[in-house]
Amino acid sequence: MQQAMQATDKKPLFSILIPTWNNLPYLKICVESILKNSTFSHQLILHINEGTDGTLDWVKSQPNLTYTFSQENIGICHALNQMAAVANTDYICYFNDDMYALPNWDKVLKNEIESLGHEKFFLSATMIEPFEGKNQCVITGKDFGDNPTDFKETELLQNFETFPKNDWNGASWPPNVVHKKMWDAVGGYSIEFSPGLYSDPDFSMKLWKQGVRYFKGLSASRVYHFGSKSLKRIKMNDGRTTFKKKWGITPGFFDKHFLKKGKIWTGILENEKKSLAYWANKMRVALGF
Repeated sequence: MQQAMQATDKKPLFSILIPTWNNLPYLKICVESILKNSTFSHQLILHINEGTDGTLDWVKSQPNLTYTFSQENIGICHALNQMAAVANTDYICYFNDDMYALPNWDKVLKNEIESLGHEKFFLSATMIEPFEGKNQCVITGKDFGDNPTDFKETELLQNFETFPKNDWNGASWPPNVVHKKMWDAVGGYSIEFSPGLYSDPDFSMKLWKQGVRYFKGLSASRVYHFGSKSLKRIKMNDGRTTFKKKWGITPGFFDKHFLKKGKIWTGILENEKKSLAYWANKMRVALGF
């Protein structure tokens, strides 16, 4: 089921895809943050899984939202592909429903895209999370609440730009942006990874195979991430094994040796000196698969 987006006086820049599964309090914060903190207009497309918590009724009441719907939770991969099918801009932007978009998040991404002059890129914003961690792609340990009831929005808006962070290699995680031509070239997200675990590195690998070498996380484009609120409720697939069988290497190896994920950005990635087939054969011998 789809709802047509109402006409606006501004051409949307990104088609923002937001899959959601009975997560209405977070979804409201996410959508409202995009509407009030974005520099540009965007096409907002939601996929509603079930929607039995009031999500479906709420989305129907919003004049600025497009949506697709399934009575069951069909997972990230199917949801993203359904939403992308109704995208009407040149750029696909994937957002999680438990994220809060901070001011200028989209302006920074747009400026980066315009500086490139080509379509072979994959860009990510940088997440700020309340939990301590070692993820080099994320600003961790900045606690402005981990749920809507204790969310310190005003304090976050006053401080989010002060946290030091370099641009980083790897992109991959949402919020991310890719040109629709590249999305179509790789066929969107691979449904063999349903409901979704390790579908992100698989999408990056497909872009890599298409010749994309500009994988960049932008520090100045920031969102607050409450923290995997849907992931914790679902029985996940064995995506690591699926990735290993599909590509011949582990996702960790791909992140480390190809994408240099989380390392400080130094420029466009180079081709590995050894081919993917070479490393796949070495890994098959070492791991016995």
